[in-house]
Amino acid sequence: MDCDRDCGSDAGAEWVWVRRPAEAEAVAAAAGWSAAAADEEARPLKVVFASPARYFTDASPIGNGRLGAMVWGGVESERLQLNHDTLWTGGPGNYTNPKAPAVLSKVRSLVDNGKYPEATAAAYDLSGDQTQVYQPLGDINLIFGKHIKHTNYKRELDLHTATVNVTYTVGEVLYSREHFASNPHQVIVTKISANKPGNISFTVSLTTPLDHKIRVTDANEIIMEGSCPGERPQKDNNASDHPSGIKFCAILYLHTNGANSKMEVIKDKMLKLDGADSVVLLLAAATSFEGPFIKPSESKLDPAVSAFMTLTVARSMSYSQLKAYHMDDYQSLFHRVSLQLSQGSNYQLGDNRIGQSAQAGSQDATVSNYAFLIADCTRSAVLNDSVKPTVDRIITFKENEDPSLVELLFQFGRYLLISCSRPGTQISNLQGIWSNDPSPPWDAAPHPNINLQMNYWPALPCNLSECQGPLFDFIGSLSVNGAKTAKVNYEASGWVSHQVTDLWAKTSPDAGDPVWALWPMGGPWLATHLWEHYNFTLDEQFLWKTAYPLLEGSASFLLDWLIQGHREYLETNPSTSPEHYFIAPDGKKACVSYSTTMDMSIIREVFSAVILSADILGKSDTDVVQRIKKALPNLPPVKVARDGTIMEWAQDFQDPEVHHRHVSHLFGLYPGHTMSLEQTPDLCKAVANSLYKRGNEGPGWSTSWKMALWAHLHNSDHAYKMILQLITLVDPEHEVSREGGLYSNLFTAHPPFQIDANFGFPAALSEMLVQSTGTDLYLLPVLPRNKWPHGCVKGLKARGGVTVNISWKEGSLHEALMWSSSGQNSLAKLHYGDQTATISISSGQVYRFSRDLKCLKTWPL
Repeated sequence: MDCDRDCGSDAGAEWVWVRRPAEAEAVAAAAGWSAAAADEEARPLKVVFASPARYFTDASPIGNGRLGAMVWGGVESERLQLNHDTLWTGGPGNYTNPKAPAVLSKVRSLVDNGKYPEATAAAYDLSGDQTQVYQPLGDINLIFGKHIKHTNYKRELDLHTATVNVTYTVGEVLYSREHFASNPHQVIVTKISANKPGNISFTVSLTTPLDHKIRVTDANEIIMEGSCPGERPQKDNNASDHPSGIKFCAILYLHTNGANSKMEVIKDKMLKLDGADSVVLLLAAATSFEGPFIKPSESKLDPAVSAFMTLTVARSMSYSQLKAYHMDDYQSLFHRVSLQLSQGSNYQLGDNRIGQSAQAGSQDATVSNYAFLIADCTRSAVLNDSVKPTVDRIITFKENEDPSLVELLFQFGRYLLISCSRPGTQISNLQGIWSNDPSPPWDAAPHPNINLQMNYWPALPCNLSECQGPLFDFIGSLSVNGAKTAKVNYEASGWVSHQVTDLWAKTSPDAGDPVWALWPMGGPWLATHLWEHYNFTLDEQFLWKTAYPLLEGSASFLLDWLIQGHREYLETNPSTSPEHYFIAPDGKKACVSYSTTMDMSIIREVFSAVILSADILGKSDTDVVQRIKKALPNLPPVKVARDGTIMEWAQDFQDPEVHHRHVSHLFGLYPGHTMSLEQTPDLCKAVANSLYKRGNEGPGWSTSWKMALWAHLHNSDHAYKMILQLITLVDPEHEVSREGGLYSNLFTAHPPFQIDANFGFPAALSEMLVQSTGTDLYLLPVLPRNKWPHGCVKGLKARGGVTVNISWKEGSLHEALMWSSSGQNSLAKLHYGDQTATISISSGQVYRFSRDLKCLKTWPL
């Protein structure tokens, strides 16, 4: 293959690309499982549209971790809306408040005296500044002409290949566009072609809402350079007063094929192409962001130099090469896990676990005019197509409960994580990397009071552990800023971070109401992900170098944050339960009290992780570990309220919003580990009562969290009801606050769009199929047997360093394969229903278990 050939010139040098079989796939084939790779890939995993996007949430997302695009798929014009993960306003901030200790003392005194509304009012003075704001990079705009009469339109996001394809016919000419975001070459690639030569003509431009300049070079390159606002935009601020912000450069390169094609420059800003056979567009972009501690004005990075270097490498590749490298990179992650579900109506659920018999509230099945408009369009356009438009499938899901749509939503979440979080990139924000608004909802800022954590819930069980790299890098940055916040604001050691953060690793409280701003448990919750990574991978180098120092720092803060109050236990004071008020004894609303259940649940999780880590690393004699062991027996226990629910606050306060979207007080069951059916059955009964009291409705992320909680109560009926709850079409024209649901492109809704439930869903579904503790592994603990009587999942990960394949038939386990490819594993017991088997898994060996958990065979991996 001639690697010097310029991009797009594939003639006579076509690459033949053959995918390597994934590990789980190879194990299944060795076991003689009938579903071979070809059969699985024949199962379409496509998000399908039969019309161009009308709204942002109709467009198709692609991304390589750093660069993202939303493909709108128009015929007369095409829009690729662009994002770069480091385009944020502002710069490093001062996340300390020297006045905070005096305020803290005042608030604590008010809480001690039971003056909770007064403590809430005083706690406003503990708040900090707002976060900075995620910014869009801009758009690639393609104008093809006006009044183009077309037929046979289709737009597809293919999850197998991470490509978006747009096809339509004008007269006798079939037009096609293919888009993907290459991680190996860090470019967004578009190929536009037709089945007859000389038919590709358009005008192309780059635009951005940010301050910028545009120039055209060599009649085939558009260069856009600009900068973000140097501080958070305020309505009454003059932009000229802002300090320097992050600089950026985006370069669009066109390579055309066709002997008679012509290119010209329009107004020094656009390119006009006429009569080409095909064209390949490459978009490279870079910014001056050098890290969360370096001011944009002091950055030594030149984004133009970086973008040109990236583009030069990509230009040296043919289109086939770029796509082959892209596919190889992406599929090495995506194809680790496969899922096949089936539907049947003749099987009844047999095992009633906690709360199984309660009836779910009925849901209004009506859909909006928007939905009918989209559905009518799609039905008429692709009536005979085997792959129905996804919006149609969402609308009809309540009727047919199509399991293949559940498969698609599961894999779509994995696709999005691969597309927005790769080693070396920034963390997935509140919208992943996809945002078209300079003032996005909630600033698109990561919220570590559930949303950021949920973004990474599927990484470990769904076999994408590498995608957590940005999270661990970010926690490291938080620990630096958080040490300053802890020392100045709270006169504490270690590090702390609060409810919301941004590119600059903001660790101080948010601005405003303490019901959300005053929550120093964001950092500790994030720290639990470090232990989970070890628990799944058993990577001692990671535990030693990365996880333990950060966990120890978080625990050091918590030990100082805990105080000996006037009651019998150690306390956190002040304390809130995220975003939820209570009614104080005087009848007034308040949010600040002491020792909320979530505080104590997270503290227990961090302390447990430090003790377990210290045992492994030989650090059990350190001062921090000894202080933890002394503190643990003095933490208040989880309590049950008068109505039989888990008590959310230290006192049994009246709840003014019983259907509140957060279920923070249930953290100990999931994602925590301090409650379980085996160890704390009475508390689990109270968890079920709490979930019934909260109700099924709520934002998408709340639905996914409840789905995982019901899974850990082994209540397959209600876990499945959460699936029904989530798969509901949202009309972007008439969004109802906090109703949850899906947009037509499968993005999940709060509303508006928040990506967290897209990640919470595959995590929760994996908990229905496999649960693990490190020593114990549970097969199909929450299988809805009457919904999915037959099925197969391959490649899920379990704690203890184990990978699992499971097949089931007629609602029961048929066979399981498991193996450990790392140097060790800690699995000791295997569970299915009421059966338990003691097992030992040797590294590099595959173990085949029957439905009664007998080991039938072993062979080398």
